[in-house]
Amino acid sequence: MKIMSDPTILIVDDEPAIRDMIGITLDLAGFNSMSAETAHQAHVAIVDSRPDLVLLDWMLPGGSGIELARRLKRDELTATLPIIMLTAKTSEDNKVQGLDVGVDDYVTKPFSPRELVARIKAVLRRSTGNQQDKVIRVFDLQLDPSSHRVTIEDQPVDMGPTEFKLLKFFMSHQEKVFSRDHIQDQVWGGNVYLEERTIDVHIRRLRKALSSIERTSINYARLIQTVRGAGYRFSVKPA
Repeated sequence: MKIMSDPTILIVDDEPAIRDMIGITLDLAGFNSMSAETAHQAHVAIVDSRPDLVLLDWMLPGGSGIELARRLKRDELTATLPIIMLTAKTSEDNKVQGLDVGVDDYVTKPFSPRELVARIKAVLRRSTGNQQDKVIRVFDLQLDPSSHRVTIEDQPVDMGPTEFKLLKFFMSHQEKVFSRDHIQDQVWGGNVYLEERTIDVHIRRLRKALSSIERTSINYARLIQTVRGAGYRFSVKPA
């Protein structure tokens, strides 16, 4: 299983040459990339793989990109997923329509690879900034970064500051597998040396904290899954 440490971009375009060109551009820029050629394939990939951003062509077989964007923005699980529309349409009405749906940016074909990468980085920066203080909720588990509170079914969960950072990181990056090294960089910082055992200890403490609220409908500690030989992931799906 691939360990995803860099942002993953989903390329949705029905032209193989464009998908290949964008894929190479993203790889050279340090991104992970995946692709789909129809709106249906794209929706399945988004639900299953949770990419960090979608490059979405306007014209697609079996449903337009703008229709998929509208669907994603209406769904609570994908409403905050950043979307950049890729299109040959240049009229102002089309751009307004895309922005009204809630897409984050609009790139007109043909475009330069450097411009595309710059747009992606800008949208990801804005998206990350907008999410910093937003309450994160999974079922009845809620984390509020601004008040530094965690609750399960409205009952407060007591945990240390490191476990809070771990939980915030996991809840913000669901369904992805992260190595211990990547978790260390994101939670403790890249200049701190930790033994693997230290990270495992904090994971156990976090699971214990999530188990402290009894008789809940969901075992929230089990959402933090150990992936043998790879690391950890936060997932609402069975391990």
